[in-house]
Amino acid sequence: MSKNKVLNLKDKIDGNEMDLSLCNLTEVPVKELAAFPKVTVLDLSCNNITSLPLEFCSLSHLVKVDLSKNLMTVLPDDLGRLGNLQHLDLYNNKLTILPVSFSQLKNLKWLDLKDNPLEINLAKAAGDCLDEKQCKQCAARVLQHMRILQDEVDKERERRFLKDKELEKKKETKQREREAKEKEARKRDKAEEKERKRKEYNAHMAALAIQEQKNKRKEEKKKRNGQMAADKKAAAESAPKAQRRSLIGLLFKLLLLGLAGVVGVCQLTGLKEEAVCVPINIAVDDGLSWVREQEVDVRVRELVEEVDIRARELLQKLSSLVPQLMEPIGVVPTATEPMETVEN
Repeated sequence: MSKNKVLNLKDKIDGNEMDLSLCNLTEVPVKELAAFPKVTVLDLSCNNITSLPLEFCSLSHLVKVDLSKNLMTVLPDDLGRLGNLQHLDLYNNKLTILPVSFSQLKNLKWLDLKDNPLEINLAKAAGDCLDEKQCKQCAARVLQHMRILQDEVDKERERRFLKDKELEKKKETKQREREAKEKEARKRDKAEEKERKRKEYNAHMAALAIQEQKNKRKEEKKKRNGQMAADKKAAAESAPKAQRRSLIGLLFKLLLLGLAGVVGVCQLTGLKEEAVCVPINIAVDDGLSWVREQEVDVRVRELVEEVDIRARELLQKLSSLVPQLMEPIGVVPTATEPMETVEN
């Protein structure tokens, strides 16, 4: 309101009372009323007020309020904050119910609810309110009725709270179960992934081992083939040499045998006087004489004696064969002269 209207509110004050009836008000000037905390009696009857603002409930200094003959359909939910209210006139409005917080008006002693389209149970509790006594009874019975409603509301609120809590608990349980399942699924997936990797690793290692074995076998086979080739090559190279050595040895043996035969023929037969045998006999005699004259080691002498013995045995064998060889050609062998031994 403007400053002039504030001054007009002051004009409406008489002691602790303020009379705003018949002012054609559609709203309650709550802010202006709050400026007069000493006013405990407020008359707002016979106006066009349809509802009270929430701020009206902050005027806790009010003791008596007359809102009769207005157009109110509802009262604010926090009406119970008017803890000092003792007298409330709601005659001839359009109220059907009262806010649950109405039960908190513990100091209320007088109440008039006539000519309101009240809900049936509330109307029974309110009664007729035809005189002072009935209005006091109305206040007591309506407060009791509203307390019952308050209890029901509290129980319903508690029931809803418990239900919501139970639903929340179930929701949390489901959430935990879902999280546990997801965790178990992740754990299972990780285990499967680990097992898959382990199998892949084992398969890889097995493949490497097989490949290594194959390479090893190839290498061994290659070595064997190389060794066989080398052996074949060596055998091929050594065969002619062996054959040559054996052939040379055979020729040498034949040569020695021939020489021994010639020496035997020249020494043991009548041919030793022939021109062919004379140089051979001289060479043999010179060789034996040279051996006698040399100062050689005992072992060498023993070796020469052994050779002499073997030569004599060979000559004796040959002497037995020579007559047989000579008979076809008419040669008669003479008596052999013994060969001189090598003196020590």
